[in-house]
Amino acid sequence: AVCSMGNGTSRLYSVLAKTLSSGAVSQHQDCLEQLDSARLDPLDPKDLLEECQIVLQKRPPRFQRNFVNLKKNTASNHRPIRVMQWNILAQALGEGKDNFVQCPMEALKWEERKCLILEEILAYKPDILCLQEVDHYFDTFEPLLSRLGYQCTFFPKPWSPCLDVERNNGPDGCALFFLKERFELINSANIRLTAMKLKTNQVAIAQTLKCHETGRLFCIAVTHLKARTGWERFRSAQGCDLLQNLKNITQGAKIPLIVCGDFNAEPSEEVYREFSNSSLNLNSAYKLLSPDGQSEPPYTTWKIRPSGECRHTLDYIWYSQHALNVNSALGLLTEEQIGPNRLPSFNYPSDHLSLVCDFSFSQDPDRLL
Repeated sequence: AVCSMGNGTSRLYSVLAKTLSSGAVSQHQDCLEQLDSARLDPLDPKDLLEECQIVLQKRPPRFQRNFVNLKKNTASNHRPIRVMQWNILAQALGEGKDNFVQCPMEALKWEERKCLILEEILAYKPDILCLQEVDHYFDTFEPLLSRLGYQCTFFPKPWSPCLDVERNNGPDGCALFFLKERFELINSANIRLTAMKLKTNQVAIAQTLKCHETGRLFCIAVTHLKARTGWERFRSAQGCDLLQNLKNITQGAKIPLIVCGDFNAEPSEEVYREFSNSSLNLNSAYKLLSPDGQSEPPYTTWKIRPSGECRHTLDYIWYSQHALNVNSALGLLTEEQIGPNRLPSFNYPSDHLSLVCDFSFSQDPDRLL
């Protein structure tokens, strides 16, 4: 069934409305074929935002978050590169497995939740977008974001838990999007992470991009490590495998690196220490929001399940601190904004907060190596 998108009858939503059903992708091949020609037409992001707001007019307004300026008087001769990291919550898991006991099922309806996700992306206008738990890639994100000027890549989990949910939309996975007007793709690698030499169900995408404005190369990676307590050693092994892959791709840190991910690991875990102490000289961008620049935020996910309330710091944007500067970072939602029922909610579409940073290239990239 196609959901009405409000009063708007724009050419945009005459196409987009076809993406609103939450059935399996295989049931929508006719829809996807019809979208092929339409996706070539560029979209005005303002038009898309306006259409999303029509759909969301009965919901509370989106939360206001402010960027914190972190620039330390370092002159930059190029536009900053805005990177957004977000576990958007797979639709099949939100509706069928995650048991958010304080979140009404009505708040999880895909027809509206997808518009909340798009609204968040459109509000911050990232040059690079790194997403996890994407299970509507082919029928929603790729058709739309490609028309907004992004080059799109998706790598699904081999055994996605979404496939266990009735009326699923296919497997979830990681997705990476970058603006073609700003970057050129030099190399792309889909990585199936290993642990103890065994292939696992977790994946990563790593792409080497060339910045048109500066001519500089850098690598952007997105990943989603194994969830749940009791799997700390497994996550550590996955992190080691990812780091080794990234060392090869960046030629041992010669190419600057940004790694976005839901690591499913608190800063106290071994995998966090591995990234902190890596020879790639990585730092976690969101530490810079703390007074001493050494502490992660108190939470990046906050939800209530039957087992109780879960407030954790699991999501990170790592960067090569010798080659990149963090100009600013988007502040997190406060406890008051999140509210007593936590996430997701009618206000916010995911159980994880989006992280957004503006980066610039260092003038002296070898300074801290």
